[in-house]
Amino acid sequence: MLPALLTACSAVDLLNATVPDDTYRRSEGLAYGPELRQRLDVYQPAGERRNAPLVVFFYGGNWSSGERADYRFVGEALASRGIVALIADYRLSPAVRYPVFVQDSARAVRWVRDRAAEFGADPAPLFVMGHSAGAYNAAMLALDPRWLRAEGMAPSQLAGWIGLAGPYDFLPIVDPQSRVAFEWPATPADSQPLAHASRASPAALLLAAAEDRTVNPQRNTVALARRLRDSGVRVQSELFDGVGHATLLGSMASVLRGRAPVLERVAAFVKSSG
Repeated sequence: MLPALLTACSAVDLLNATVPDDTYRRSEGLAYGPELRQRLDVYQPAGERRNAPLVVFFYGGNWSSGERADYRFVGEALASRGIVALIADYRLSPAVRYPVFVQDSARAVRWVRDRAAEFGADPAPLFVMGHSAGAYNAAMLALDPRWLRAEGMAPSQLAGWIGLAGPYDFLPIVDPQSRVAFEWPATPADSQPLAHASRASPAALLLAAAEDRTVNPQRNTVALARRLRDSGVRVQSELFDGVGHATLLGSMASVLRGRAPVLERVAAFVKSSG
């Protein structure tokens, strides 16, 4: 679920070409598992820092495309705010199906938590974050305890989670690629994040474009925020004008930050929840 703006190489290259090189230190291609796509990049704030908060970011791409290197602008943005950011690849459809990409995401989080001190971070303020299909992965880790439990963790060990334009309630599946990823029509009902919202859920920041034409913000972001609030969970949610599904994330890049205050909202949420 990542439209042409950010999947086109020229657009991604343009955003990444604007990334400052003095705000972060990057470690590339660290393996969190044995598979080729079980790799992540670490963005540490420039200078010596200790006990920084951790954010593990999962990108979108309809669970069928994406590369961590394309999201340097996200890693830099978070590092520039004093956050240790980790951008993780995960296995994709059609090579794998649900729930493998969620399992990979959980494994990446466990790997990160165990090595937080190596990156100058504190494992306690640990957040998962994602855009589009990646926001789905983050939501499932935060809301459905099965996935972190398999890695010896629990959602209660997350300080919070951040969803940008995420699909949280998308049955029946219409999109052809998503049908493959979730083996529609045999998709289990409990594959939907909305089904797992409860008072045990961590604090959440849910952002979307008001006019998102890829993932309906009312059915997904607004509905999940309402369900979580009704369960007594601390939730911040906002819909932004002037951006779309892809430019919502793109606004984290330095050249587009005037489009929407996404980075400011994320940094403030991490600071207040950590």
